[in-house]
Amino acid sequence: MNFITAKDGAQIFYKDWGPRDAQPLVFHHGWPLTADEWDNQLLFFLAQGYRVIAHDRRGHGRSTQTDNGNDMDSYAADVAALVAALGLKGAVHIGHSTGGGEAVHYAARAKPGALSKLILIGAVPPVMVKKDSNPGGLPIDVFDGFRKALADDRSQFYLDVAGGPFYGFNRKGAKISQGLIQNWWRQGMVGSAKAHYDCIKAFSETDFTEDLKKIQIPTLVMHGTDDQVVPFADAAPLAVKLLAKGMLKAYKGYPHGMAATNTYEINRDILVFLRS
Repeated sequence: MNFITAKDGAQIFYKDWGPRDAQPLVFHHGWPLTADEWDNQLLFFLAQGYRVIAHDRRGHGRSTQTDNGNDMDSYAADVAALVAALGLKGAVHIGHSTGGGEAVHYAARAKPGALSKLILIGAVPPVMVKKDSNPGGLPIDVFDGFRKALADDRSQFYLDVAGGPFYGFNRKGAKISQGLIQNWWRQGMVGSAKAHYDCIKAFSETDFTEDLKKIQIPTLVMHGTDDQVVPFADAAPLAVKLLAKGMLKAYKGYPHGMAATNTYEINRDILVFLRS
């Protein structure tokens, strides 16, 4: 397996498929998943001639189960270490949910020429938690509930999330995929309970407003209007307003995990943006 070593010694696992001289696409997964979340996209874009790269965030999947550094600054630094180790230039970074926050935090700090475009899918920026500057956000009680459920019975909590709001399987008439549910649970349970617990604070309370203002590259913001995890109205439209070159693509009725439930449409639209 492939690993790079972060500044604090943490081992970060990554996949790296395709020609080394091809356009690199770097994928950032959501909480509490792994690089495996992107397997459909990795295979699709590999077939399109791209070099595809996806890593397991620290504390997640096959990376070191760190008991500290589970925050956006460390996540972004780990990405920078990966980019440097692989010598990537002009890469397109694609982030889902928490991975969208990670990608934004990295992009705002990246060296010139490291990125050419950015794609955010159901991403957490600008900020999720409700506060005076973000009155439309979710109350802190919601995230306290996540922490309690994780601490009480992580296994059942992960089944409930995957079998319910994440993929919209709790909606009337939803076509439920037991495979998606089991794969989500599998990825989650491989990671560290401590890292996942800490990451709830990272994805819910980090304010990415200033990061978004710094990003000058073309950015596609993709979001489902029936996202029950990162509500559409307090995320994508606000993020686009802060981006210098942001473009919003809203998907009516699509859930948070739309890259898996609506793979064809999402891959198609990403490809169009990549070629534009």
